[in-house]
Amino acid sequence: MYIHKLKIGNVELENNIILAPMAGVTNLPFRMICKKFGPGMVCTEMASSKAMFHNDQKTKRLLNTDGEKRPISFQIFGSDEETMGYAAKYISQFADIVDINMGCPAPKVVKNGDGSRLLLDLEKAENIMKAVIKNSQVPVTLKIRKGWDKENIVAVEVAKIAEKVGISAITVHGRTRSEFYTGKADWSIIKKVKENVKIPVIGNGDVVDEESAYQMFQETGVDGIMIGRGSFGNPWIFKKIIHFLETGEKLPDPSKEEKLEIIKEHINLAVEEKGEIAVKELRKHIAWYTKNLKNSSEFRNSINTIESKDELLTKLNEYFQTL
Repeated sequence: MYIHKLKIGNVELENNIILAPMAGVTNLPFRMICKKFGPGMVCTEMASSKAMFHNDQKTKRLLNTDGEKRPISFQIFGSDEETMGYAAKYISQFADIVDINMGCPAPKVVKNGDGSRLLLDLEKAENIMKAVIKNSQVPVTLKIRKGWDKENIVAVEVAKIAEKVGISAITVHGRTRSEFYTGKADWSIIKKVKENVKIPVIGNGDVVDEESAYQMFQETGVDGIMIGRGSFGNPWIFKKIIHFLETGEKLPDPSKEEKLEIIKEHINLAVEEKGEIAVKELRKHIAWYTKNLKNSSEFRNSINTIESKDELLTKLNEYFQTL
């Protein structure tokens, strides 16, 4: 009943459980790992429209989707109509969906007027949406927060503007910018947005397992759910939620063998894409995968200086044998 296909503009997703865009996390290897467990769509890390406009190669590498299953949503951020229009034109040549970031709370993003800072200037926010829609060949979606702070709760207003200008779907994270990721996400604001617009509304914030996914659908009536931090070290979450919502039954947790297989696959994909430099970036993922396992903090400390793939795989094998 809760799991169904989801139409965003002319793009149909197999199901309505989506991997959120997360800076420094949802790169190509992680998306490919998550995709194995069945989300209806995955999203890239957010890419700077200014950097794209100035032909920054590092930013363009974020857009690598070689060998990836579709559909993929590409997220862009910026607060300048010209560069956002340019970025939309550029990435819509190969994206299935272009997503506008108006939710990022990071200080280095908001200090330039980007991300959630746009929730304080709705006229500017509207102009940016229009510029992106005008330049994109594919459906455009929007990701926002509840508002900037408790004095500026604007999610419903922004959603109405988005619908009016032609945004195809909106994702709402139930926290303000000033809350960052603290406290509890307010799902009632997501419900309010859902009641006020006809475009698909996707709920985001604090969905970490089967029960919280069920509750999100139950309490808000959303059309889909986007999972962010709940996927850290836990790509199985998609399969588990989908299975639970379709059958009412819970799948068992992955065995340690399955877990080790996936970690190794993740390492191989990352090194294949970036070379050995990826080993450093993988440390946080391995910390997430091994969280709550026996002696995991000692294990994490032992891999924090490793820079070679072979050494990392050896340490992993040795550690998993002790479990």
